[in-house]
Amino acid sequence: MRTLVDIPDDDIEWLDRKASEEGKSRAAVLREAVSAFRAEASKDWIARGAGYWKHRQDLGDAVDYQRAMRDDRDNG
Repeated sequence: MRTLVDIPDDDIEWLDRKASEEGKSRAAVLREAVSAFRAEASKDWIARGAGYWKHRQDLGDAVDYQRAMRDDRDNG
Protein backbone atom coordinates (compact mmCIF):
# COMPACT_ATOMS: atom_id res chain seq x y z
CA MET A 1 0.00 0.00 0.00
CA ARG A 2 1.24 3.48 -0.76
CA THR A 3 0.97 6.30 1.72
CA LEU A 4 1.50 10.03 1.23
CA VAL A 5 3.10 11.85 4.16
CA ASP A 6 4.43 15.35 4.70
CA ILE A 7 7.93 15.35 6.18
CA PRO A 8 9.99 18.48 6.88
CA ASP A 9 12.80 19.18 4.42
CA ASP A 10 15.57 18.70 6.99
CA ASP A 11 14.17 15.26 7.89
CA ILE A 12 14.04 14.33 4.19
CA GLU A 13 17.67 15.40 3.81
CA TRP A 14 18.67 13.27 6.79
CA LEU A 15 16.61 10.36 5.48
CA ASP A 16 18.26 10.58 2.06
CA ARG A 17 21.74 10.63 3.64
CA LYS A 18 20.88 7.64 5.81
CA ALA A 19 19.49 5.72 2.84
CA SER A 20 22.59 6.52 0.79
CA GLU A 21 24.93 5.42 3.60
CA GLU A 22 23.07 2.11 3.92
CA GLY A 23 22.67 1.59 0.18
CA LYS A 24 18.90 1.52 0.50
CA SER A 25 15.98 3.46 -0.85
CA ARG A 26 14.26 6.14 1.18
CA ALA A 27 11.17 3.91 1.30
CA ALA A 28 13.17 0.97 2.65
CA VAL A 29 14.59 3.08 5.47
CA LEU A 30 11.11 4.35 6.31
CA ARG A 31 9.67 0.83 6.33
CA GLU A 32 12.42 -0.31 8.71
CA ALA A 33 11.84 2.70 10.95
CA VAL A 34 8.10 1.99 11.17
CA SER A 35 8.77 -1.67 11.96
CA ALA A 36 11.24 -0.74 14.70
CA PHE A 37 8.82 1.82 16.14
CA ARG A 38 6.01 -0.72 16.20
CA ALA A 39 8.19 -3.30 17.93
CA GLU A 40 9.23 -0.82 20.61
CA ALA A 41 5.77 0.71 21.05
CA SER A 42 4.20 -2.68 21.68
CA LYS A 43 6.42 -3.37 24.69
CA ASP A 44 5.14 -2.74 28.15
CA TRP A 45 6.46 0.61 29.43
CA ILE A 46 7.72 -1.03 32.60
CA ALA A 47 9.66 -3.63 30.63
CA ARG A 48 11.12 -0.89 28.40
CA GLY A 49 12.38 0.99 31.45
CA ALA A 50 13.62 -1.98 33.47
CA GLY A 51 17.28 -1.57 34.28
CA TYR A 52 17.46 1.94 32.87
CA TRP A 53 19.34 3.23 35.90
CA LYS A 54 21.22 0.07 36.85
CA HIS A 55 24.63 1.51 35.97
CA ARG A 56 24.14 4.82 37.77
CA GLN A 57 26.44 5.16 40.75
CA ASP A 58 24.98 8.41 42.08
CA LEU A 59 21.58 7.05 43.11
CA GLY A 60 22.52 4.79 45.99
CA ASP A 61 20.64 1.71 47.08
CA ALA A 62 16.84 1.98 47.14
CA VAL A 63 16.49 -0.35 50.13
CA ASP A 64 19.01 1.68 52.14
CA TYR A 65 17.05 4.82 51.28
CA GLN A 66 13.78 3.24 52.42
CA ARG A 67 15.32 2.11 55.70
CA ALA A 68 16.73 5.58 56.34
CA MET A 69 13.34 7.17 55.70
CA ARG A 70 11.65 4.72 58.06
CA ASP A 71 14.27 5.26 60.75
CA ASP A 72 13.84 9.00 60.41
CA ARG A 73 10.06 8.65 60.69
CA ASP A 74 10.23 6.29 63.66
CA ASN A 75 12.95 8.18 65.51
CA GLY A 76 12.01 11.70 64.46
